[in-house]
Formats: sequence, structure tokens, C-alpha cells
Amino acid sequence: MSKRTIYHGSEIVIEHPIYHYERSNPNNDYGLGFYCTQNLDMAKEWANRNTDKGYANKYLIDERGLKILDLTDKNKYSVLNWIAILIHFREIPSFDRIEYSDILAYLEKYYIDVSLYDVVIGYRADDAYFRFPLMFIRNVLTYEKLEEIYMLGNLGKQYVLISEKAFNSISFVEAKESEEIYFERYHRHKDGADNSYRELERLERSSLGKRVRDLMRLEK
Repeated sequence: MSKRTIYHGSEIVIEHPIYHYERSNPNNDYGLGFYCTQNLDMAKEWANRNTDKGYANKYLIDERGLKILDLTDKNKYSVLNWIAILIHFREIPSFDRIEYSDILAYLEKYYIDVSLYDVVIGYRADDAYFRFPLMFIRNVLTYEKLEEIYMLGNLGKQYVLISEKAFNSISFVEAKESEEIYFERYHRHKDGADNSYRELERLERSSLGKRVRDLMRLEK
């Protein structure tokens, strides 16, 4: 099947997404792009994260001829590929850039240039969840736990339009209004991430498993 249904959560109806829109954030998970999902509930949560009213904009994308990077394919990619892309685009505190420069340099070899693709499919890592990769970079969170949280977890997949070709391959279907309950659901999930972070920070320092510096030593 060449066509796929995707949703974009927003406070407004977006019938014609604009390639490299001037208000787009280049520091999102996969850089500049139009961030969507195949999960209607997830789109509604994003639509209502700042307000009690929003829209899940529904589109069809024709994937014929599109080059797609699917980071959720565990047979081809690992959590290290995913985290290397995140740290390439995301803003990392300057202290961490200096203190863990050797770790960041090590992870660079797993980076994949997303600009060579039309679409990226990858796990979600918004502000509430980006603290977990930072904990990994700080040599606290184990590789196994990071993989469990993202690769085996249910945080949702993002479907991101990267190229102009991808933008030209979608067609608007309709805008579904997001109910007020999704504002509560978004913040409940965010609070859950806060609680998980605090608990992991306490437990992971003494847990077994491979941390990033262990991986670095094994590859020498």
C-alpha cells in the first residue's frame, strides 16, 4: 500500500504545510520538518498541550518514490543511531558539551544524515523525555534501560516530513477537533515522565548493565 494516513497536532487547522516554514524549530528531534504521527490520540495530545482546544490535522501521504529512514527498524538501526541524531539537533547544556565531549565524539560515528531522506520515522523525544538521553550521555543510564524506555516502550513514533518532495506528496483530508480531555492526558504523561526520571536517577547509579563509557571501552 503506497498511501499512509498521518496526523499533525496543532492549535490551528493546517491545510497546506509549508516546507521550511519560517517559524519551524531547527532544534527539534530530527531538525527542520513537519512532525506527524500515525496515532490519532497522540496528535490530539500534542494539539492540546498548551490549550484545551486544538486540531488533529489528517493527511494522506503517497510514499511512492520517497526515501524513508525508519529508525524504529531494530534489524537495521540501534538506539545509538537514534540518540546520535538527537544530540546533533537538540540543544545540549554547555556544561555537558564540555564535561562529556569524549562521549559526544564517540556517538557522532552513529549519526545518520537525515537530509539525505524524504521522511524520518523515529521515536518521540520531546522536552519531557529528552532528559533520558542526557542521563545516558552523563554515563548514568545504562544502554539496556535506554533501549527499554524507547525502543521497547510505547512513547509513540514520529513521522517527519523532511524534504520538499515529501511535502509535495501529502494531501489534506480533514481536521478533527481535539477534546478538552487531551490537555489533561498530555500533562498526565508529562508528569509520569517526571516521576520516572526521578526514580531512574536514583536507581540507575547502582544498576547493572553497560553504560556509554563501557561501550566505548569494548570498541577499543
